[in-house]
This record gives sequence, C-alpha cells and structure tokens, in this order.
Amino acid sequence: MGRTVTFYKTDDGKCPIQNFLDSLHGKVAQKVTWVLKLIEDMDVVPVTYFKKLTGTEDIWECRIVFGSNAYRIFCFFAGNSVVVLTHGFVKKSQKTPKAEIEKAQYYRRDFLERRKKHE
Repeated sequence: MGRTVTFYKTDDGKCPIQNFLDSLHGKVAQKVTWVLKLIEDMDVVPVTYFKKLTGTEDIWECRIVFGSNAYRIFCFFAGNSVVVLTHGFVKKSQKTPKAEIEKAQYYRRDFLERRKKHE
C-alpha cells in the first residue's frame, strides 16, 4: 500500500514541522527519519511509533524515543495514503500538552479548508 508523508504549511508559507526537524541533532534526526520511513512503508505501523490520539479529531502522533527524551510529531491523514505532519515537540511529561493537541487540530482544519477551496 504505502503512504506519502508530507509537511503542513501555513497560509503564509511557514512550515512548523520543518522548523522542528531542523532543530534536532544528528542521531535524533536519523531516528525521526527512520520512524517516518516506517510510516511510509509499513501497512501496519506498531503503536510504539504511530498511534491515534484518543479524544481528537483524527490527530495521530509519531512517537520517537531517543536516550531519555521522547519526541512527538503530530499529523493527520489527507485521504487514505497521505500523512500530513503538522509540528513536533519534546515531550516533558506523561500527559501530552493540550495546547499542542489544539494546535494540531487547528492546522488540520486549516489544511482541509484550504484544500477544499482549491478543488
């Protein structure tokens, strides 16, 4: 099957996920790339790396653990096989910050509304 991973861009051309990825150091960046490749290549991605956030409007998280740090990248599906990455952050506590989830939901709505206008 295969999926395509793409980056969300704001209306004014900003790309929050690119900024996050650019901030990562070598080995962490490699691991993130590896996890994103799993999402593209595997039909069923282990929940260790990719799972739907409960209580959200179709927001998923890519989960990367490196050393003692946990990294999260939020995303959503645009159609069956396109995964749109919104933004990422370093997870500091057990609970995912509500503000980060709300940001992902806002980006998703924005993306879908703008896409609808261009159809």
